[in-house]
Amino acid sequence: MPLDALPETRFAPARGARIAYQVFGGGEHTVVAVPPTAQNIDLSWEHPAVRAMLERFASFSRYLHFDKRGTGCSDRNGRIADLDERVDDLRAVMDDAGIEHAHLFGNSEGGPMTLLFAATYPERVDSLILFGTGATLLPPDITAAELAEQRIGAVAYAAKWGTEVSPVATGMAPTLSAQDPTFPAWHQRYERYAASQDSLVELLELSFTADVRELAPTIRHPVLVIHRTEDRVIPVARARELVALLPNARLLEQPGEDHFSYSGDVDGWMDEFERFVTGTVSSAPVTAGRRPTVRITTLGRFAVTVDGQEVTTSQWGSRRARQLCKRLVAARGWPVTRDELFDLLWPEETDRTRLGARLSVQLSGVRRVLQGGVIADRQSVRLDLKEVDTDLEALYRASDDAAVVAAYPGVFLPDDVYEAWTVGARAEAQARFVPSARREAERLLDGGQLAAVVQLAHRLRDIDGYDEEAHRLLITALDRAGAATEAERARDAYRSAMAELGVGDDGGQAAG
Repeated sequence: MPLDALPETRFAPARGARIAYQVFGGGEHTVVAVPPTAQNIDLSWEHPAVRAMLERFASFSRYLHFDKRGTGCSDRNGRIADLDERVDDLRAVMDDAGIEHAHLFGNSEGGPMTLLFAATYPERVDSLILFGTGATLLPPDITAAELAEQRIGAVAYAAKWGTEVSPVATGMAPTLSAQDPTFPAWHQRYERYAASQDSLVELLELSFTADVRELAPTIRHPVLVIHRTEDRVIPVARARELVALLPNARLLEQPGEDHFSYSGDVDGWMDEFERFVTGTVSSAPVTAGRRPTVRITTLGRFAVTVDGQEVTTSQWGSRRARQLCKRLVAARGWPVTRDELFDLLWPEETDRTRLGARLSVQLSGVRRVLQGGVIADRQSVRLDLKEVDTDLEALYRASDDAAVVAAYPGVFLPDDVYEAWTVGARAEAQARFVPSARREAERLLDGGQLAAVVQLAHRLRDIDGYDEEAHRLLITALDRAGAATEAERARDAYRSAMAELGVGDDGGQAAG
């Protein structure tokens, strides 16, 4: 179905950048295409082969494609985003376009990102169609020396990018290059508008470490994996490995050596794509336009609730994901470096080559539980306090002594008291509570609310057994309540504490 006019290029606001996207077609089903290494959605329409494929999509679906941060029509200033940041960029694009859920079409280097998004935000995915890709793009057993060779090759490859000697068109679309002698020259110009040489090196290096094999078995969506048997860029072995990992996937192996989807036999795989999207998959139920209320409890215990329902331990998927979430809460929205998180989650690991991919897996688990709530870039990770509320932040928002006392039910992360990273947050929370608790206890004492004073004094003594003010409040409240035996025990505890400090006392009379 030829389009009367080219679709408008829109821009989704993401953190620190604008992501360019287009939406076209009017089918009942929505398809969101996750891009390969680099593309340009405006220039894509220039070539008849690419345009024919896009118009075919428009004939049976509402189709969205976008340019990754740092490429194409998206903002290209600054650094290239890694896999974790791209997941949130995809969410930003879908939100801006008003798409609650869709079939995701992951192409080439976009495959791992598509899988990661599906594992992180499963309710926003109807199905997955993966073309010329895998859970990892390099052999899983690649050695450090082989990986170093790949990086050297990437630099040489990028040096030819966009030039008259660029091998991209003939290497990735040999069929189309043979059919259309003008295609290689057109594609060389296209490359220059897709990414800079330096950006391409970064993009390729990031693709080498992308590995979501650990997450693949958790993805329950229907999946169609399409791969050409003689693909020169990503061998069909990657697709076969992927299908073996996914619980609900089937593989369509198509003859041919083209890596680009629009070169070679396009009708063959698109027929199957259309049948898969329009005839076999139903949309997932989603509550439109509303973010869930997510709250994290850390004072007295650790728990996460989503719309009032507490997340069970099994829903986290791993202990590391829970620990990662705790660490981010402790940082109170400040960035935590990836290196620190590596040390926290894998303290015995000396080879850090693939720790970035393993961290992405754990971040996916946290995002899935929090339904977002995490901001990640290539250097650091932090909690998004605009999407997630924590009791620690509520403690600091409390505006009077009574509110502070009510907001502090217990020690920060009591099960993690021996973790060095909890010390600062624990001390700060206690420092916020103690003076307010003392003043509140004095107020309650003046008002004759003696039981409440006793409770607060015990809590203060639990924090600091040598807190003279807490001892005095406890003894005074017990005396006034006529609890002589309890008061005498409190005096004994006071004398013992002072003796340990080597401080003389008046037998507890001043405290009484």
